[in-house]
Amino acid sequence: MAALDDALALSQTWGVPHASAVVVTAEGTAASAGDQDRVYRLASVTKLLSAYAALVAVEEGALALDQPAGPPGATVAHLLAHTAGYDFSTSTLRAEPGERRLYSNTGFEVLADLLESETGIGFDAYAHEAVFAPLGMTSTKIGGSAAAGGASSCTDLARFAAELQRPRLLAPATLAAATGVAFPGLRGVLPGFGLQRENDWGLGPEIRGTKSPHWTGAHNSPETFGHFGQSGTFLWVDPRAGAALVALTDRPFGEWAAEAWPPFSDAVLAALAAH
Repeated sequence: MAALDDALALSQTWGVPHASAVVVTAEGTAASAGDQDRVYRLASVTKLLSAYAALVAVEEGALALDQPAGPPGATVAHLLAHTAGYDFSTSTLRAEPGERRLYSNTGFEVLADLLESETGIGFDAYAHEAVFAPLGMTSTKIGGSAAAGGASSCTDLARFAAELQRPRLLAPATLAAATGVAFPGLRGVLPGFGLQRENDWGLGPEIRGTKSPHWTGAHNSPETFGHFGQSGTFLWVDPRAGAALVALTDRPFGEWAAEAWPPFSDAVLAALAAH
């Protein structure tokens, strides 16, 4: 797929110290660029991994989506969908549960603590046993924060991206619920891209919806889900395109990324459509 190789090669022109990228279908890797085994800090892409581990815990009966968690009136689902009312990085409450989409690292930290108390297993260890080991993700760790402490490689995230398209660790219905809009119609700020009238989110993944501006491409479908991280990383899955795109760098997110990532995604989508 020469066109896809050419599209991915754009990631090597970003002027970052290191960049790795991979396109993944449900069957596996379709094309790649850069060092696929280099381990990068994930920042908030960690939330995709943490949410997946929490959903495995739900299926195992260790947690329930409607289980009370966090502030009064909030549940596990509220924590996953950034609607528990927490401030970004503190336990300060800025809204009632379900009232606003308030992007929060705190919610994921509270969720990790809850899972650890319910299972007696540290969150990183649980994620390794529930997700990373079964998928062969040998270089991936959650680290000290379920919200933003993770590290991984394109090799590992390609396996995870394939799982997100054809799940083996979750029931398809569970994944479908997690990648649909949870608590729809909520306004909120998408970090780095401003206030969104409908700041759609699933149970962990961000949903593309009609957001503008956005870090994915102009031609990504509204059903696209994924996450980006302040360390200069992203992962999206576009069900209409039948593929996922992972890009990892070691340059912090900034104007360069907001300018480079959308046309990069569009170039990959065009190459996929041509193929």
